[in-house]
Amino acid sequence: MSESHPHTMRLQRFLARAGVASRRGSEAIMTAGRVTVNGRVATELGTKVDTDLDVVEVDGKRVVWGDTPVYLMLHKPAGFITTMSDPQGRRCVAELVPTERYPGLFPVGRLDYDTTGLLLFTTDGDLAQALLHPSRHVAKRYVALVDGVMTDAELEPLRQGIMLDDGPCKPAPSRIVSARAARRIWSEPAPPHSSVVEIELSEGRKNQVKRMLGRVHHPVLRLHRPAFGPLELGQLKPGTWRCLTEEEIGRLRAAADVREPYTSEEGTR
Repeated sequence: MSESHPHTMRLQRFLARAGVASRRGSEAIMTAGRVTVNGRVATELGTKVDTDLDVVEVDGKRVVWGDTPVYLMLHKPAGFITTMSDPQGRRCVAELVPTERYPGLFPVGRLDYDTTGLLLFTTDGDLAQALLHPSRHVAKRYVALVDGVMTDAELEPLRQGIMLDDGPCKPAPSRIVSARAARRIWSEPAPPHSSVVEIELSEGRKNQVKRMLGRVHHPVLRLHRPAFGPLELGQLKPGTWRCLTEEEIGRLRAAADVREPYTSEEGTR
């Protein structure tokens, strides 16, 4: 059967449209050996499946087209890398979320090993892709403890769009906040001659907050993300997770400007 057959398609496309992950994320899940078709591990990206006949499983759990996507937030603690597996045996965020209950979960973006805060997980590939796309301007808010006593004027280059080695950053709303903010986030007291800065980004380059603040000569000592788009971490304790409410999912979709995920009826037309 050909790719044009309405019930036959490439496996990574099936996984993406079933809400397991984005197309690229589905390819990563396949190459990691986590996907089986009719009991056989499928790592070939050219693999095709018949959506009516073939049994597709991720991590031993069957993927059914039309399954309701899952959305949850984790309060990521320091000391975990943002990946679902690590060949070097380092601790990953997969240990902290219910992957057995919700196969196909993957993180939306990443937080550094030593960065804490809100990390979103989903099985909805379309929404994840939209949330991270620069054109959607979905903001992420960070609180940074930096070295040195910082003045408001020193934040002006960040507000204007500071230049980094890989090009100019978009203007980032920034402000100095009180030391009480640090005490609410980190149990350790702030060192002397330090400042607390809140910064909002609508792009996601690697180590961007650290690089931006380092460029204005205030290296980041600790970094925390309390908000992703319209979502707030709130009172969620480090290392714990919760599913999003319907209202939160709706606000997240509105922020990313995406429609509801595919249903089984839409998928088999």
